[in-house]
Amino acid sequence: MDAAEKTIEERLSDLGVALPDAPAPAANYVPYVVSGALVFISGQLPMVNGECQHRGLLGRDVDLEHGVEAARVCAINVLSQLKAACDGDLSRVARCVRLGGFVAATPDFEQHPAVINGASDLIAEALGEAGAHARAAVGVASLPFGVPVEVEAVFEIVAV
Repeated sequence: MDAAEKTIEERLSDLGVALPDAPAPAANYVPYVVSGALVFISGQLPMVNGECQHRGLLGRDVDLEHGVEAARVCAINVLSQLKAACDGDLSRVARCVRLGGFVAATPDFEQHPAVINGASDLIAEALGEAGAHARAAVGVASLPFGVPVEVEAVFEIVAV
């Protein structure tokens, strides 16, 4: 089967990614909002089974490789929220519209885009052509729970 013909779930399986249950919000917000054909996914952290997988600042405590890995975990959680927003049916996903990535880093760290590529690459691999998206990658002084990366997203979906 051609990669373009595969479903999102099949592509994720090929990548060795099993989507966990969508993480619960960590504060007073909802994990996603569906408005018309758009799904707005709240910022997702690099959490696995409720535990932070990475902590610290890029450029001091966290190297580039681990920052990329943290962004990938964030993207997995984004996709988990997206699946929940689509009532478990990822075939409803038309495209990724935008990713926003926040990188907690030292003032002299300049590789924010490379870190957020960990999320962008996973989204592109999972969604194929529909994974091409607009993006922002910005540096911040700190993030919740001391994590180095947070990723938010907007997707277009089709109605059922």
